[in-house]
Amino acid sequence: MAELISGTDLSVLRGERCIFTGLNFTLNRGELMLVQGANGSGKTSLLRSIAGLIDLEHGYISWQGIPTKKNRQLFSAEVVWMGHRVGFKDDLTLIENLRFENGLRSTTLAEIDSILRRLEISQLRNLPLRSLSAGQQRRVALARMLISNAQLWLMDEPFTNLDADGEALAIKLISDHMSKKGVCVLATHRD
Repeated sequence: MAELISGTDLSVLRGERCIFTGLNFTLNRGELMLVQGANGSGKTSLLRSIAGLIDLEHGYISWQGIPTKKNRQLFSAEVVWMGHRVGFKDDLTLIENLRFENGLRSTTLAEIDSILRRLEISQLRNLPLRSLSAGQQRRVALARMLISNAQLWLMDEPFTNLDADGEALAIKLISDHMSKKGVCVLATHRD
Protein backbone atom coordinates (compact mmCIF):
# COMPACT_ATOMS: atom_id res chain seq x y z
CA MET A 1 0.00 0.00 0.00
CA ALA A 2 1.39 3.42 -0.95
CA GLU A 3 1.72 5.95 1.83
CA LEU A 4 -0.83 8.73 2.09
CA ILE A 5 1.58 11.26 3.56
CA SER A 6 5.30 11.26 4.18
CA GLY A 7 8.03 13.59 5.30
CA THR A 8 11.54 13.22 3.93
CA ASP A 9 14.67 14.60 5.63
CA LEU A 10 12.76 17.44 7.31
CA SER A 11 14.59 20.29 9.01
CA VAL A 12 13.13 23.42 10.60
CA LEU A 13 15.01 26.40 11.98
CA ARG A 14 13.62 29.16 14.20
CA GLY A 15 16.06 32.03 14.00
CA GLU A 16 19.44 30.47 14.73
CA ARG A 17 17.94 27.49 16.57
CA CYS A 18 17.53 24.12 14.86
CA ILE A 19 14.16 22.76 16.00
CA PHE A 20 14.62 19.38 14.31
CA THR A 21 16.66 17.94 11.47
CA GLY A 22 16.76 14.74 9.43
CA LEU A 23 13.19 13.82 10.39
CA ASN A 24 11.41 11.18 8.29
CA PHE A 25 7.91 9.73 8.64
CA THR A 26 5.37 7.79 6.61
CA LEU A 27 1.67 7.36 7.33
CA ASN A 28 -0.65 5.00 5.53
CA ARG A 29 -4.42 5.23 5.57
CA GLY A 30 -5.86 4.55 9.02
CA GLU A 31 -2.69 5.43 10.92
CA LEU A 32 -1.90 7.91 13.66
CA MET A 33 1.44 9.55 14.39
CA LEU A 34 1.81 10.64 18.01
CA VAL A 35 4.32 13.45 18.52
CA GLN A 36 5.28 13.77 22.17
CA GLY A 37 7.62 16.18 23.89
CA ALA A 38 7.99 18.99 26.36
CA ASN A 39 6.77 22.50 25.66
CA GLY A 40 9.10 24.17 23.16
CA SER A 41 10.41 20.88 21.77
CA GLY A 42 9.10 21.52 18.23
CA LYS A 43 5.79 19.64 18.16
CA THR A 44 3.80 22.62 16.88
CA SER A 45 6.56 23.50 14.40
CA LEU A 46 6.34 20.00 12.95
CA LEU A 47 2.56 20.22 12.56
CA ARG A 48 2.84 23.68 11.03
CA SER A 49 5.48 22.49 8.57
CA ILE A 50 3.30 19.53 7.55
CA ALA A 51 0.39 21.93 6.99
CA GLY A 52 2.60 24.24 4.95
CA LEU A 53 2.24 27.09 7.44
CA ILE A 54 5.98 27.41 7.99
CA ASP A 55 8.78 26.75 5.53
CA LEU A 56 11.09 23.81 5.87
CA GLU A 57 14.79 24.56 5.89
CA HIS A 58 15.34 21.23 4.19
CA GLY A 59 13.29 18.26 3.01
CA TYR A 60 9.74 17.96 1.76
CA ILE A 61 6.26 16.65 2.56
CA SER A 62 4.51 14.37 0.04
CA TRP A 63 0.77 13.70 -0.23
CA GLN A 64 -0.15 10.57 -2.20
CA GLY A 65 3.41 10.44 -3.50
CA ILE A 66 3.47 14.03 -4.82
CA PRO A 67 5.36 16.81 -3.02
CA THR A 68 2.77 19.13 -1.48
CA LYS A 69 4.46 22.21 -2.93
CA LYS A 70 3.65 20.87 -6.41
CA ASN A 71 -0.03 20.36 -5.63
CA ARG A 72 -0.87 22.70 -2.74
CA GLN A 73 -4.57 23.00 -3.67
CA LEU A 74 -5.23 19.25 -3.59
CA PHE A 75 -3.36 18.85 -0.32
CA SER A 76 -5.03 21.84 1.35
CA ALA A 77 -8.46 20.37 0.61
CA GLU A 78 -7.49 17.19 2.46
CA VAL A 79 -6.08 18.68 5.66
CA VAL A 80 -7.74 20.24 8.70
CA TRP A 81 -5.94 21.86 11.61
CA MET A 82 -6.82 21.97 15.31
CA GLY A 83 -4.43 24.33 17.04
CA HIS A 84 -4.13 25.83 20.49
CA ARG A 85 -6.68 28.49 19.58
CA VAL A 86 -10.02 27.52 18.10
CA GLY A 87 -9.63 29.94 15.19
CA PHE A 88 -13.20 31.21 15.05
CA LYS A 89 -14.70 34.69 15.35
CA ASP A 90 -15.66 35.43 18.96
CA ASP A 91 -18.60 37.68 18.04
CA LEU A 92 -20.24 35.13 15.74
CA THR A 93 -22.44 32.41 17.16
CA LEU A 94 -21.32 28.81 17.18
CA ILE A 95 -23.58 28.02 14.21
CA GLU A 96 -22.51 31.14 12.26
CA ASN A 97 -18.87 30.11 12.67
CA LEU A 98 -19.59 26.57 11.52
CA ARG A 99 -21.71 27.74 8.57
CA PHE A 100 -18.79 29.92 7.46
CA GLU A 101 -16.48 26.91 7.74
CA ASN A 102 -19.04 24.84 5.86
CA GLY A 103 -18.88 27.33 2.97
CA LEU A 104 -15.39 25.96 2.38
CA ARG A 105 -16.62 22.36 2.51
CA SER A 106 -19.58 20.29 1.33
CA THR A 107 -21.31 19.25 4.55
CA THR A 108 -25.10 19.68 4.70
CA LEU A 109 -26.81 21.61 7.49
CA ALA A 110 -28.45 18.36 8.65
CA GLU A 111 -24.97 16.85 9.01
CA ILE A 112 -23.85 19.89 11.01
CA ASP A 113 -26.84 19.46 13.34
CA SER A 114 -25.94 15.78 13.77
CA ILE A 115 -22.32 16.71 14.55
CA LEU A 116 -23.43 19.27 17.15
CA ARG A 117 -25.62 16.66 18.83
CA ARG A 118 -22.79 14.12 18.83
CA LEU A 119 -20.49 16.68 20.47
CA GLU A 120 -23.23 17.65 22.94
CA ILE A 121 -23.14 21.33 21.98
CA SER A 122 -26.33 21.72 19.91
CA GLN A 123 -27.96 23.71 22.74
CA LEU A 124 -25.16 26.31 22.36
CA ARG A 125 -25.67 26.88 18.62
CA ASN A 126 -27.00 30.45 18.93
CA LEU A 127 -24.54 31.71 21.53
CA PRO A 128 -21.58 33.89 20.57
CA LEU A 129 -18.35 31.93 20.70
CA ARG A 130 -16.89 34.31 23.30
CA SER A 131 -19.60 33.24 25.77
CA LEU A 132 -18.63 29.55 25.64
CA SER A 133 -16.25 27.95 28.12
CA ALA A 134 -12.79 26.90 26.92
CA GLY A 135 -13.91 23.26 26.90
CA GLN A 136 -17.03 24.06 24.88
CA GLN A 137 -14.88 25.98 22.40
CA ARG A 138 -12.64 22.90 22.03
CA ARG A 139 -15.74 20.89 21.16
CA VAL A 140 -16.54 23.50 18.48
CA ALA A 141 -13.01 22.97 17.14
CA LEU A 142 -13.73 19.23 17.04
CA ALA A 143 -16.89 20.02 15.07
CA ARG A 144 -14.68 21.74 12.47
CA MET A 145 -12.67 18.52 12.15
CA LEU A 146 -15.83 16.53 11.46
CA ILE A 147 -17.34 19.09 9.07
CA SER A 148 -14.18 19.13 6.99
CA ASN A 149 -14.32 15.52 5.79
CA ALA A 150 -10.54 15.95 5.40
CA GLN A 151 -8.40 12.82 5.29
CA LEU A 152 -5.56 14.36 7.34
CA TRP A 153 -6.20 15.68 10.83
CA LEU A 154 -3.43 17.77 12.38
CA MET A 155 -4.19 18.11 16.10
CA ASP A 156 -2.03 20.21 18.42
CA GLU A 157 -2.77 19.43 22.09
CA PRO A 158 -6.38 18.42 21.30
CA PHE A 159 -7.24 17.48 24.90
CA THR A 160 -6.49 20.91 26.35
CA ASN A 161 -9.46 22.28 28.34
CA LEU A 162 -11.53 19.12 27.87
CA ASP A 163 -13.01 17.32 30.86
CA ALA A 164 -12.85 13.51 31.10
CA ASP A 165 -16.01 13.08 28.99
CA GLY A 166 -14.68 15.50 26.36
CA GLU A 167 -11.35 13.67 26.22
CA ALA A 168 -13.08 10.33 25.78
CA LEU A 169 -15.21 11.83 23.02
CA ALA A 170 -12.14 13.26 21.24
CA ILE A 171 -10.39 9.88 21.42
CA LYS A 172 -13.50 8.21 19.98
CA LEU A 173 -13.66 10.75 17.12
CA ILE A 174 -9.99 10.16 16.29
CA SER A 175 -10.50 6.40 16.37
CA ASP A 176 -13.55 6.67 14.12
CA HIS A 177 -11.61 8.88 11.70
CA MET A 178 -8.80 6.34 11.43
CA SER A 179 -11.27 3.46 11.01
CA LYS A 180 -12.56 5.33 7.94
CA LYS A 181 -9.00 5.31 6.52
CA GLY A 182 -8.17 8.84 7.64
CA VAL A 183 -4.81 9.75 9.15
CA CYS A 184 -4.00 11.86 12.18
CA VAL A 185 -0.89 13.60 13.44
CA LEU A 186 -1.43 14.38 17.11
CA ALA A 187 0.99 16.44 19.19
CA THR A 188 0.89 16.32 22.97
CA HIS A 189 3.13 16.94 25.95
CA ARG A 190 1.38 14.12 27.84
CA ASP A 191 2.70 10.59 28.28
